[in-house]
Amino acid sequence: MTADGPTATTPGTTTPGAMTLRDHARGAVRDEVMRCAWLLFLEHGFEGTTVDEIAEAAGMSRRTFFRYFAGKEELVLERLVESGQSIADELAARPAAEAAWPALRAAFETIVVLQEQHPGQARPLMVMLRTEPALRGSVLERRRRWQDVLAPLVAARLPRARGAATGVRASAVTGSALACLEAAQDHWTDHPGTSLPRLLDQAMAAVAPL
Repeated sequence: MTADGPTATTPGTTTPGAMTLRDHARGAVRDEVMRCAWLLFLEHGFEGTTVDEIAEAAGMSRRTFFRYFAGKEELVLERLVESGQSIADELAARPAAEAAWPALRAAFETIVVLQEQHPGQARPLMVMLRTEPALRGSVLERRRRWQDVLAPLVAARLPRARGAATGVRASAVTGSALACLEAAQDHWTDHPGTSLPRLLDQAMAAVAPL
């Protein structure tokens, strides 16, 4: 290590530590841009917010913005994908003997509680996702990615059934649970004063006992 940075390495190679630092710095910038963007979306809506406004709020040029994101839609999709991964992490951490349906309900708890605690932000953003035509593709892609990341974890919790395709069953259970989550969120968004966790309990109990 020199005063100016890492010691020289063989041309064309990169030390693992240097790569980690660059990735960390890039991730921090992307996180800040997303934070600024979602605040603007909350205030002005998706269509009412421009890339130039997001870049200015994040303290960068329009050109620099496009070094990190392909467009506004990617900002939305990335945050939605992160939420799906947090659900997957919670599901993976549930007791191994817990059945798939109650384990999914428990895994949803983190995001529904967070939304319940911040309704002034969560409700307008959920309306935005539901009503902005430009975001329909991102919402559909979110569903697909959440399904892809959760279904294998659900499959591991399903009892074996002779002649039954585990993948199909896991996809059905996962899709049903996500539909319950969306139904609860939609009702909560449209009816201030209701309890999102309670609505989710009701939706999931209507499909299968918890």
